[in-house]
Amino acid sequence: MKLTAEEEEVIMISEEARLPEIKSCNLSLIGKFLTCKAFNKRAALSTIRRVWGMQSGLQIVEVGTKLFQFKFQSDFDLNLVLKGGPWCFDNQLLMLKRWHKGMTASNVKLECASLWVQIWGTPFDMLSAKVATEVALTISKPLRRGGFISDSDGERTWVMFKYERLPIFCHYCGLLGHDLRHCASHYAVEKNGGEIEYQYGDWLKVAGSRQRSPPRKEETEEKAGALRSENLGEDFSQHANQAENQGIEESKQMVCCEKQGIEEIDDDMVPLEGVDKSQFGLMLIWK
Repeated sequence: MKLTAEEEEVIMISEEARLPEIKSCNLSLIGKFLTCKAFNKRAALSTIRRVWGMQSGLQIVEVGTKLFQFKFQSDFDLNLVLKGGPWCFDNQLLMLKRWHKGMTASNVKLECASLWVQIWGTPFDMLSAKVATEVALTISKPLRRGGFISDSDGERTWVMFKYERLPIFCHYCGLLGHDLRHCASHYAVEKNGGEIEYQYGDWLKVAGSRQRSPPRKEETEEKAGALRSENLGEDFSQHANQAENQGIEESKQMVCCEKQGIEEIDDDMVPLEGVDKSQFGLMLIWK
């Protein structure tokens, strides 16, 4: 496209005029639902307000296709949500990222999904106090089903990964965000009459794991108690009430004693910076 002389003129926006919006954006998260299916937007956003405990203090702006900006009243509220995930609606993951200057609907990149993973099969002499590890998964790569861990003698052991509150994923290609019916790779193999091997399945899910509560201060316990890393569908109220009855501390515990966290799995996993490891376990990113 060739620009005209008028189109090449720069339109200056004064700093003073931008101040209110800059302040608003500084307390915002950009979010997108990882799904290939249509969903009830009004129901999703209404449920999010209720679950986050921010019926009136949260402003939600649709800035693109399935892309939203969540504007909070305080940095504390923002971090409760950001650190309290993962969040799902109708088994569809809501990916969140903090706003930064220059971000637009066309250049925003949401490439990682944060999930809690349990490590199964760890040798008894490698058991640790951590029972689960939070990881950031690159959504363009399939779920990892396990990995090798090694002791100081170099002896390797294969451990299996099981994911808590695992959202929709494909049993053929292992990618998050779609199922078999919406998988182009599965369709191509099926159409050509090729042999289909399913390398992924519901065995990657943790059965019956409890909710995980985000961190909070004592004076905000009642408000933060409404926050849950839980599917935000129709069954939310039932599970939330159950967690409250069991007590806040108990709801943080895992069900199975075989779930362990580890300091490091392999060279493809590196710690994310700026994470409070004392409350969330070790957060790792898989390249």
